[in-house]
Amino acid sequence: MDQQKLRSHVFDKTGIKIDVDDPIFALVALNEAVLAETVERQLALLDAATQALAAQARAAGGLPPLPAAAMPQPVPAVPAPAPTGFTPREWRLLGAAAIVSIASALLVLGGAALLYKL
Repeated sequence: MDQQKLRSHVFDKTGIKIDVDDPIFALVALNEAVLAETVERQLALLDAATQALAAQARAAGGLPPLPAAAMPQPVPAVPAPAPTGFTPREWRLLGAAAIVSIASALLVLGGAALLYKL
């Protein structure tokens, strides 16, 4: 905390001159301490929530499992081949996308035909 900078900022904003030994700086220091503690607590809560969400995603199959921390991971000499084919989930998503695109095309064609007749 730069007291001279704060002092000049207060003077610029309010026109009030405060001394570096003014008790208001104790309040500023207290405010910084409370803010730092609150930020640390919020970061800890956010980290815990992130870990819980990642665990749920791993359990649902959305994320790969964590590697064992104690075991060194071997470095593959040759990159692993890309998986071939689609998973059942990807097939469902492709089917849903196809249905939506066909429905959108039919809607556009129907609208164009309706406007053409008018």
